[in-house]
Amino acid sequence: MIELSAARIAALTEGRLTRTVAGDLTIDVAKIGTDSRETGAGSVYVAKVGEHADGHDYIPAAIASGAVLVLAERELNAADGAPYPAVIVPDAVAAMGLLAAEVVRVIRAAGELTVVGITGSAGKTTTKDLLAGVFARVAETVAPQESFNGEIGVPLTVFRADLSTRFLVVEMGATKIGHIQYLAQMVKPDIGVVLGVGSAHSGEFGGVANIAQAKGEMVEALGRSGTAVLNLGDSRVSAMAARTVAPVLWFGEAGLPVPDGQPALLAENVRSSARATPEFDLRFPDGSAWPIRSELIGGHHLNNLLAAGAAAWAAGLPAEQIAAGLSGQGAKSRWRMERTERADGVTVINDAYNANPESMRAALRALAELGRGDGDPANRRRTWAVLGAMLNLGEESIQAHSSLGQTVVRLNISRLLVIGAQARPLHIGAINEGSWGEESVHVPDLDSAFDFLQEELRPGDIVLFKSSRDSGLRYLGDRIALAQAQDAEQHPVTSPEDSISTVSDETSGED
Repeated sequence: MIELSAARIAALTEGRLTRTVAGDLTIDVAKIGTDSRETGAGSVYVAKVGEHADGHDYIPAAIASGAVLVLAERELNAADGAPYPAVIVPDAVAAMGLLAAEVVRVIRAAGELTVVGITGSAGKTTTKDLLAGVFARVAETVAPQESFNGEIGVPLTVFRADLSTRFLVVEMGATKIGHIQYLAQMVKPDIGVVLGVGSAHSGEFGGVANIAQAKGEMVEALGRSGTAVLNLGDSRVSAMAARTVAPVLWFGEAGLPVPDGQPALLAENVRSSARATPEFDLRFPDGSAWPIRSELIGGHHLNNLLAAGAAAWAAGLPAEQIAAGLSGQGAKSRWRMERTERADGVTVINDAYNANPESMRAALRALAELGRGDGDPANRRRTWAVLGAMLNLGEESIQAHSSLGQTVVRLNISRLLVIGAQARPLHIGAINEGSWGEESVHVPDLDSAFDFLQEELRPGDIVLFKSSRDSGLRYLGDRIALAQAQDAEQHPVTSPEDSISTVSDETSGED
């Protein structure tokens, strides 16, 4: 438990205490939160001002639920005229960052702490989950819940750490230059991992070159005693070696050129199982090689596995321990290649938490691979790509969507269902690619898509849902995953014990 007094919180955040707060009031930082619905006894509620809601409106509810202190940007009085107990700060979110930096400082001073920062246009959450899974076998580990990777999510992750934490894994996203620099200054990573530079948020950034500039802020934040873990297979990432004073540890497939004398983790004998999961031998810098059998769906997870292995190696774990920790892991976060086997034989893969052109192609390749199965034509399955819009692509949006429609056809995916006006170029791209008749369908909204799929899905089909988060397809995926299962509860297919089984597997997403 990390405790701070109200007076210390005020000093750290350049805030002032309301007259209703005693300076010696002590709070557990693990109880700091931004959701008034989740406040409890002894908690601290952060009244952040958001795009759609003002947290100050929920201060009374938070206090009623047991919050003893509020981090607020203005004073608010209760019904009796007395101000709610608060630290008044210029910026509540910035104040969270200052408190998080103090928590990291306190834990470092008290013992041995290794902080790993992970960034990239795709695969951050998968890599975070994999690395946390490896570390947790060894010592106390704290990692983000879901995809907490921004100026609010990173502090909330840090607040869960305490003096017993040995490894702190921090996922870092960005929508503009300077975001990762800010997060890195907050947690001061010992190891910085850069997975790749893609086109996620290219519209907001103003181009891929600016995305590379932003991602490189991770390695610029490292000291000479740190380690930069970089992707050999991405030229924009490999160029970041010139932007850090830290030693570099590379990861990639065997055969890629490794800079002379520099260590690398390399994947050898790469192959895919009949379940479309990657298998390979992992060659470590000490020359040893260990077999890896992953439970993640899709060959694109190779880089995520390698990156997690490299970060663990940089943290001092032995090769045998890393290999044992990586093998058999599936991803743990929702809506990322989340696989549901319906009682009627339909397989639902819900990967609609985030999307960009690179992660779309990766998910589509995995879908095509799953449809082929073991390669026996008799065991092939009909595949469905249910796709929504990729957001924040700027001027590249129409071309990017159209190109993915062509990709669906070239991968021989059986059916394409496109949802929403912004995604319509996907449908047009598939039609223009030729050789398709009515295999591609465009519908205006999620309800229309649900009705269509309910009519068209057949036992044995594999259906992939993929879109940016705000397009909402993850909820459609949930509805489809449960629709036939609810039917099956009323009319069991084989026995009353039948139920859907869900395995969460994550593919790459946008920041």
